[in-house]
Amino acid sequence: MSADDQHDPTPGDTLEALLDLGPLDALPRTGWVLRGVQPAESVAGHLLGVAHVALALAPRVDLPLDLGRVLAMAVLHDAPEARSGDIPGPAGARLAPGQKRALEAGLADELLTPLSATARAAFAEYQEQESREARFIKACDRLQLGVRLLGYERAGWRGLDEFWGGLDPDLFEEFAPCRQLCEALLGARRGES
Repeated sequence: MSADDQHDPTPGDTLEALLDLGPLDALPRTGWVLRGVQPAESVAGHLLGVAHVALALAPRVDLPLDLGRVLAMAVLHDAPEARSGDIPGPAGARLAPGQKRALEAGLADELLTPLSATARAAFAEYQEQESREARFIKACDRLQLGVRLLGYERAGWRGLDEFWGGLDPDLFEEFAPCRQLCEALLGARRGES
């Protein structure tokens, strides 16, 4: 970004950015739709759920996390989907390496830079996955999927087994509270208390 591109967003810029993010409320998560779940969780519902998981687990993490950055990433990590839609895993796997990431970065520039420099920085931090906070939100993202999945199965939805594959406790070694919640999800699925 050149010096000419760096400016404080005007109130009009902020208003337009907020309006541009509005479709996340009604945009269903494609994976659920493709499995016939109706009504399917929205992207905004997912973002809120990730924030809830983060708020529940962050205080339990050894070596405290910056909760402000954690929550900013939680509510912004899928913001580009307001323009791209929720690209399902099988479609994303067919894109050239780095293509989805580049698409999301470009859309984040368009959507989040007019919102605030803080918002754009939070998305970039999440995308880089170099900070503990970013890796924590990635873990919370997976765990929220597990919470929603368990809820759907308890509501009677079937044919969702493939989603359980991303919930291996070994994937959550960096954050003990995340590993514990994963184990609780898997235990609840097996009917353990």
